[in-house]
Amino acid sequence: MKKIWIFAVALLVLVACNNGTSTPSSTPDDGLPTPVVMTTSVPDATAAVQEFFTKWEQSDYAGMYGLLSATSRDAISQEDFVKKYASAAQGLTLKSLDVGILSTLIEPASATVSYQANFETSLFGDLQRQMQLTMVLNNGAWKIQWDDGLILPELAGGNHLALYLEQPARGDINDRNGNTLATQTDAVALGVWPGQVYGGQEGLLLTMLSEMTGKPKNVIKDLYRDAGADWYVPVGEVSKQGYDDRAATLDTLNGLVTNAYTGRYYFNGGVAPQVLGYMLSITSEELDDYRRMGYAGDEKVGKSGLEKWGEKYLAGKPSADLYVVQPDGTNSTRLAHADPQAAYTITTTLDKQLQIGAQKALLGFTGAVVVMERDTGRILAMASSPSFDPNVFQADNYNSQFVLGDLMNDTTSPLLNRAAQASYPLGSVFKLVTASAALESGLYQTTSTYECTSQYTELDGFVGNDWTYDKGLEPSGNLNLLEGLMRSCNPWFYHLGLDLYRQMGANYLANMARGFGLGSATGIDAVAEDAGAINDPTTEGAAVQMGIGQGDMLVTPLQVVDFIAAIGNGGILYRPQVIEKITDIDGNVIESFAPQVRGNLPISQKTLEALRTGMYMVVHEKRGTAYKAFYGMQTPIYGKTGTATTSLDEPHAWFAGYTDLGLEDKPDIAIVVIAEHSGDGSVYAAPIFRRVVEVYFTGEVQTIYPWEYDFYLTKTPSPTATPTFAQ
Repeated sequence: MKKIWIFAVALLVLVACNNGTSTPSSTPDDGLPTPVVMTTSVPDATAAVQEFFTKWEQSDYAGMYGLLSATSRDAISQEDFVKKYASAAQGLTLKSLDVGILSTLIEPASATVSYQANFETSLFGDLQRQMQLTMVLNNGAWKIQWDDGLILPELAGGNHLALYLEQPARGDINDRNGNTLATQTDAVALGVWPGQVYGGQEGLLLTMLSEMTGKPKNVIKDLYRDAGADWYVPVGEVSKQGYDDRAATLDTLNGLVTNAYTGRYYFNGGVAPQVLGYMLSITSEELDDYRRMGYAGDEKVGKSGLEKWGEKYLAGKPSADLYVVQPDGTNSTRLAHADPQAAYTITTTLDKQLQIGAQKALLGFTGAVVVMERDTGRILAMASSPSFDPNVFQADNYNSQFVLGDLMNDTTSPLLNRAAQASYPLGSVFKLVTASAALESGLYQTTSTYECTSQYTELDGFVGNDWTYDKGLEPSGNLNLLEGLMRSCNPWFYHLGLDLYRQMGANYLANMARGFGLGSATGIDAVAEDAGAINDPTTEGAAVQMGIGQGDMLVTPLQVVDFIAAIGNGGILYRPQVIEKITDIDGNVIESFAPQVRGNLPISQKTLEALRTGMYMVVHEKRGTAYKAFYGMQTPIYGKTGTATTSLDEPHAWFAGYTDLGLEDKPDIAIVVIAEHSGDGSVYAAPIFRRVVEVYFTGEVQTIYPWEYDFYLTKTPSPTATPTFAQ
C-alpha cells in the first residue's frame, strides 16, 4: 500500500509539469517568510598546526603547550611537557629543526595531519621522521591531541632518550714554531713549606722552581718570605714530564711540596694567558646549549681568549650512542651512533720565546707590550701586566683552592688584556697623526718652522707647558716640523691642533686619526678588544689638546701598533692576526689564515717618508727624545716617545716604533709599549721596547734596565687609578 502512495504522488508531479505549471519562487501562498540559513566557518586547521610546528622549531615549548587540547593538558603538566621536549633536544644534540606538513584530512570536528620533522644534530647528522597528529575543535579552535610519539615515534608509550658519550682529549694550542703553549696532560702542583726550607738548599730550590714555573727567583722567594713556617705557599705548576726530568734533584730538596693532577696545562705559568684564555665548568645557564652541542655537561670549556674562540676545534667530537630507554629503564633500541673525531690543534702566530721575553720585560709594571710583524700584521707577542696563571682554573690543581679566589677578586684586573681591552690617551705618539694632518692639509711643509718655547700661550685662557719646562731645561728653540717630532715639542703641536681646527674644520684632525685606525676595533680574531674613542673637538681648547694626543681621546695599544707598522711597511693597515692555522691529528691543515689588508693610511708617500724620517731622528739624533735609551744599539729603530697625562701624578709612558733590518729569516717588527702611571716614555717605555728588540733578534737580553741595577729588582709602581676598560 505504501509503494502505491509514493507512485501516486510522483504521477501527480509529472502531470503538473506536463500542464506547464511551476512552483512560484516568491513567498509561498501560506505567507511564511523565507528561512534564513546561519553558517559558522570552521577555523583553518593548517594554520593552527603550523603555529604548533613553528613554536617547536623555535624551542618555544611553553607556547606549544598552550596549543594542546584540554584533555591533553589534563594528562600532562606544562612543566613535564617542557622537560620532555628539552630532554629530547639535548639527547638528539639538536642544532635546528624543520617541520613540514605532508597532508591534512579535515572532518567536521577533527583533523589528521601528516608531517615530516628534519632534525639537524651536532653529533648524528640529519635525522628524519614522518609522523601523524590529531587535532580537535575546542570551543571553535583547533587544538592538538598530544602524546609522546609526536616528538619521535620511538618515544611513544613514555620512552625517553639516553645519550652516552666518550670525550676525546682536548687539542693543543701551539706557537708559530710548534712549541706547545697549552695541552691536556698530567701535571704537578708545586708549593713550599717555608719552615722546611733550609738555607743550604734554598738557592737550589729557587733555581729549580724558577726553571719549572718561569717565575724569577726573587719573585718566588717573595711569595713565602713572610709566610708562617707551617703554611703551604703555592708557587706554580709543571708538567709531569718536566717534573720527572728533574726528579732526581727535586726529591732531595726539603720544603718542596708536590701534588699531581690531570687536566689542562699551560706551560711556563701561562704564555700570553690573556690571549689563550682559560677554562671553567659549564654553568647551569649554559647547560642546554652545550648539551645540544654534544657535551655531557660536566666538562670544562673555554671561557675566554683562544680557548673560547676555538672550542669547536679544541674539543673534538665524542664517541656517541643514542638509545631509546623504556619506562622501566631498559635500553630497547640504539637510535644513532657517531664515531669520535679527534680534537684539532690551533697554531698561533705567537713566538713563545719572544712572548716570554715581553712578559718578563713588563714585570713590576702595569701595562702592555704588542709585537707585530711589520709587513704582515701577524702578532708575535701580546703581553699584559699584571698577568695570571691560567692553571689555577683547574679545580683538580691543588694550588687552585689557595689562589683562584684572590685572582678573581684582584682589583688590578690581571685577567684584563690591556693590549686590546684597555683604552688610554695616546700622548705624544699621536703627534705622528697631527704631523700627517698638517702635511696633508697643504698648510705646512716639512720645512715649516715654529719657535718651540717653554710654554704655549697662543689661545686666550690656555697655557700649555712643554716637557722642557716641566724638567727645568732650556726650550728647544726654532724647529722645523720633523725636528718638532724629534724633540716632541708640545707648543709646535698645540699650534697645529688649533690652526687645523680653525682652517680645516673641527673634524679634520679627528678624521685623520680615524683614518689611522684609531677609535674603532681592528677586527682581530679570538681577542676581545675595545674600540677606544676619537671624538671631534667641539672647542678650540679641545683642539689644542688633541694636537698633542690629550683630551677626549682613547686608544688601545693594539690599534697603535697597527698604524705604526703601516708607517713602516709603506702605508698598509693590516687586520691583526693571532691564528695561523688549524690542523688535525695527522698534521693536515683544516683551515689556514693569511694576512688581510683592511685599509691604507690616508696620506701620500711623501708624507709617509716624512714621518719615517722624523721617527728615525727621535732615536738616532742626539737631540731626539729616545736617543739615550737606544744609545749603542746597532738595530735601526724608528720610533716615537709618548707621555700621556693622567689623573695621577705620574703619567702613562709610551713608546711606539718599528725595526728596519730587512733580514730574510727575521722579519721586521713593530712594537708598542705602555707602562701605566710610571713616568716618561723615554725613561720607562723605551727601555722595555729595547729589551723586546734584543730578545727578538738575539734571543737574549743585552742590556740591564736602569731600575734593575739594585739586586736585579724591578720597579714596582702601585697606582690607585685605572684606565678606561672595555666592558
